[in-house]
This record gives sequence, structure tokens and C-alpha cells, in this order.
Amino acid sequence: MTLDPDGMTPMYVQLADLIAARISAGEYRRRIPSEETFRQEFGLARQTIRKAIALLRDRDLVVTSRRGTWIKGQE
Repeated sequence: MTLDPDGMTPMYVQLADLIAARISAGEYRRRIPSEETFRQEFGLARQTIRKAIALLRDRDLVVTSRRGTWIKGQE
């Protein structure tokens, strides 16, 4: 799965879907990478990454703390 900057779906939704797919595939086991890691991997603005993580929280897939963003049930 890749991000499509020219697509109709907002980038933060695409990123949230990609992260959710990686969680489902077991690529992330306890926590997801940092905002900085996603920024380097995809070249996205921090605000876009934060909106994606907020969407994952709304979907009840992750929880956030000062120590990072954890996969729900694995924190």
C-alpha cells in the first residue's frame, strides 16, 4: 500500500489506513513508530501525521501517551 498525493482521499486518511494495515499485518506489535519516523518515510507534515494518529484513536486502534503511540490492547 502506498500513499497517493493526487488521490481523492486526504493524505491523513491514507496514512491512517496504511498504519492500520501494517498493524493488522503484524508489522507493528506493541507501538507504532514516532511522528519523526513517519515524517522521514513519507515526507509528510507533522500536522498530517498527527491527524492520522487522531483518526486511528477515533477508530479505537491506538492509544497515545507521553511515551508514544501504542496499539490498543498492547500498551
